[in-house]
Amino acid sequence: MTTTRRVALLRRPTGMATPDHFVVEDVELPPLEPGNVRVAVEYISVDAATRTMLRGEGFHMQVGLGETILAGGVGRVVESASDEWEPGDAVVGGFGAQTVSTVPAAFLNRVDDSLGPLSLHLGVLGGSSGVTAWIGIRKVAKPRPGDSFVVSAAAGAVGSIAGQIAKRDGARVIGIAGGPDKVKYLVETLGFDAAIDYKNDDVGERLKELCPDGVNGFFDNVGGPILDAVLDNIAMRGRVTICGAISQYDDMDDITGPSMYLRLAERQSVMEGFAYFHFPESIRPAMDDLASWVEDGSIELSETILDGIDRYPEALQIMFEGGNTGKLLVRAT
Repeated sequence: MTTTRRVALLRRPTGMATPDHFVVEDVELPPLEPGNVRVAVEYISVDAATRTMLRGEGFHMQVGLGETILAGGVGRVVESASDEWEPGDAVVGGFGAQTVSTVPAAFLNRVDDSLGPLSLHLGVLGGSSGVTAWIGIRKVAKPRPGDSFVVSAAAGAVGSIAGQIAKRDGARVIGIAGGPDKVKYLVETLGFDAAIDYKNDDVGERLKELCPDGVNGFFDNVGGPILDAVLDNIAMRGRVTICGAISQYDDMDDITGPSMYLRLAERQSVMEGFAYFHFPESIRPAMDDLASWVEDGSIELSETILDGIDRYPEALQIMFEGGNTGKLLVRAT
C-alpha cells in the first residue's frame, strides 16, 4: 500500500456539517518508522461527537483545516515496525476517516475477531457506543427494578444498548425516537415496554400517559425540547443522566439550556453528566459483560452501513438527520 484515501476538513461548518465541508483525497503514505504500525481500516465509526471536533475549540480533540477527520476504526495490521504486532492482527483504535492508518503501536488495542464481524468492536463493544451505554446505566443512572426509565435517541447506537441494559436491570423502559419504524424497532425487536415518536407525538403528553407517577430515570442523548419535556414529568427523587446532546451540536455557540430545570429542585431530583473515559476502571468489566451478551445472543444492535470512504461526509449528515437505526458505520473499502 502506497496511499491512503482520507476525508479531510475543507472548511468549518456553521450549522449542519454537510458533504461540501469536506474533501476526499488520496495521500501518499510515508515510510514506516520504527515503533509504528500500518492498519488497513475496515470500518469507521460515525459518532455525533465528531461534529463538536470541527469547531476549532471545545471539550473534544479538534480537527485542523486540511487534517484527517478524527474517528474510531477497526481493521487489520498490514505492516508493522513493532515487535508487538504482526500482519493480520485485528485491532481497534483512533484511525481517522481513512482507508489506511499509520499509528504508534501503543495506540492500538487487540480485538477478538471470533465474536463476529469486526464492526462489533465499534458498536456493541465500542467505547463510544456499548461501553458508554453500560457505564452510563450501571455507574451513573443506576435504574432500579420497577422504575419508569426513559431513553432519548433510543434507536441509536448508545440509546438502544442503554435501554436494553436498563431493561435487564428490571426497569420499565420507554424509548423516544423519530418515526414509526424506529418505534416499532424499539418495542418489537429490542423489547422496550413502550416508545414515543417525537416526530409525530406530543412527547410531554405521551410521558404523562405512560408514566402517570412520573419518570424515575432519564438517559438523555438529545437535550433541547425533549430534555425539557422529561424534566416537566420527572418524579420525586428522579435521576437525569446526560450522555449527549445531539440537538445542540450544530450550534455550540448558542446552546439551548433546559428551561424546566427548576423541576429538579421541586422534586428533589438530580442531573449528572458523564463520559465513559471518566470511569477507566469500568471499561474492562463493561466489555466483558457486553461480550458475554453478544455470545449468548441476549443483546441486539442493528447496524446502518454505508459503503466506501467517499460516503463518510454523507454518513455524518445522515446521523444528524436521524436517518440511521443502531450503529452508523462506513465500510472503508
